[in-house]
Order: sequence, then structure tokens, then C-alpha cells
Amino acid sequence: MRVLIVEDHEELAHTVAAGLRREGMAVDVALDGHTGLERASVNDYDVVVLDRDLPGLHGDEVCGRLAAGDRPARVLMLTAAGTIDDRVSGLGIGADDYLPKPFAFAELVARIRALARRTRPALPPVLVHGGLRLDPSTRVATRDGHRLMLSPKEFAVLELLLSARGAVVSAEQLLERGWDEFADPFTQTVKVTVSRLRRKLGDPPLIETVPQAGYRI
Repeated sequence: MRVLIVEDHEELAHTVAAGLRREGMAVDVALDGHTGLERASVNDYDVVVLDRDLPGLHGDEVCGRLAAGDRPARVLMLTAAGTIDDRVSGLGIGADDYLPKPFAFAELVARIRALARRTRPALPPVLVHGGLRLDPSTRVATRDGHRLMLSPKEFAVLELLLSARGAVVSAEQLLERGWDEFADPFTQTVKVTVSRLRRKLGDPPLIETVPQAGYRI
């Protein structure tokens, strides 16, 4: 899962980003509305965590432009103003969810995961394929009842492949959705991660390489 945090309070932005990375998410940070909108226009994010009270380009304007665009990202709006009217107006301009500050980090994680499941078509809370079972909320993956000890990136790749429901996912798409903006597009990290993941999944093999296209389960 890839998340963009648009928050002008630098310490808060990087603290939240670090926490989300520990939850296995790929996270980018923007400290103002213009930068956030620019990054959201060129990268495919599952969720944008958007502070409403941004300097320069206000969060309302960013949210409205994101909602009017063709990017699939869901918007979770943050604000220090937590009245009912504030929440209603925030949802009215295109936000998918609304969380007042201060917030509990566990609730933020839960809301991000809930929004990420609201794709088209919607994904179930637990991804299952035969004896393979992956629960994003608990960060647990098992095969035939045996827990798989996966690194965060291996877990992310497996989640993306299962979410594709048999469709081919290219290496570029895996890099785009599973790594942050600092990932080298010419790296072999996706190939290496898939190779390690195959070994941990065991036999019979589950991940198929589709020549010149990518990977699928």
C-alpha cells in the first residue's frame, strides 16, 4: 500500500510517516499543498492523508482537485477543527473520511487500511487464495495454516499480487505501489523480493512469471 502524507507540521508528518512504514506501508511526505497535489498527480497512491489547514494551497482546494481528477487515491482529511459542521463540509468537498486532531495513531492506521480496501471492485478485509491467507490489518500471512515470516516488502508484494485477483502485475507497478518515491526505477529490488517471497511460500509454486509482462498468482 502506498500513502501520501500532506502535512505542513514537519515533525508530525515525519513521525506519522515513520509509524506507517513500520506498518509495512510505502509512504511519501509533502509539506505543502502545491507539492502534495503535484505528487498525487504523478504517483498512484492508495490513500492521501491530507491536512486541511495548509499554507499556500489550502487543503480544501487540494481535496477538491483530487476528487475531480482521475487518480484512484482515497482522501483522509485531518484537521484541528473537529465540529460536526467541519466534518460535513470536509466530506462535502470530496474527502472519503475525516479525522480530527489530536488522533490516536492506531485509529489512523485502521482508517487508512479501511479506505485502501474501498477500491473498485472492493477488496475483502482478508485476502485468500487456496491455502494462502493474508490479513493486512494484523500483518499476518499463512499458507496451509503455517505462518509465513515475511519482510515488510515481501508482505507488500504478496498483498499487491493477491489484490490483483489473478491479473498480471508488472514489476513497475509493484515498485510504484510497494516502494516510496526514493526507489531506484532501474533497481533489481522487485525481482529479488519476488525471488525471496517464492522461497518462503514454498511448493507448489504460487507466483507465476509472465514473460515481458510481470507476475501473477
